[in-house]
Amino acid sequence: MSIEEQQELKQKSYAEAIRYMNNAKETLQKAKKEDNFYSDRKYVRTACGTAYNGVLHALDTYLMLKDVEMPGKRRRSIEFYTRNIAKLDGKLLKYLDSAYEILHLSGYYDGILDARVISAGFDNAYEIIDKIKPL
Repeated sequence: MSIEEQQELKQKSYAEAIRYMNNAKETLQKAKKEDNFYSDRKYVRTACGTAYNGVLHALDTYLMLKDVEMPGKRRRSIEFYTRNIAKLDGKLLKYLDSAYEILHLSGYYDGILDARVISAGFDNAYEIIDKIKPL
């Protein structure tokens, strides 16, 4: 892939990942925060799932840019991501582990309502997405 093609891929993928995050933030606002807790689990779960999808979109792009062979159009496991990211960037792996735990497991599946925890998950998501930020 040429440098121009890489930059074009970064621009499109970064914009799409940020779009996911913006949608997630809009959804999270509907959850109505009181003190440090959200009051509507449904919106928190939806927002966390959307933010995590933005993370996966950014990771797919990152791995493509690093010439990692992608397993077709089928769903990729967290093990696929952690195995390949571990070979490339230890710091990114820490952000991925945290984003997975907070956004996917605690936020999406468990519906945790602690706004501070959700905020940390969003921060980790942005750190991952910034890895594909175009110049």
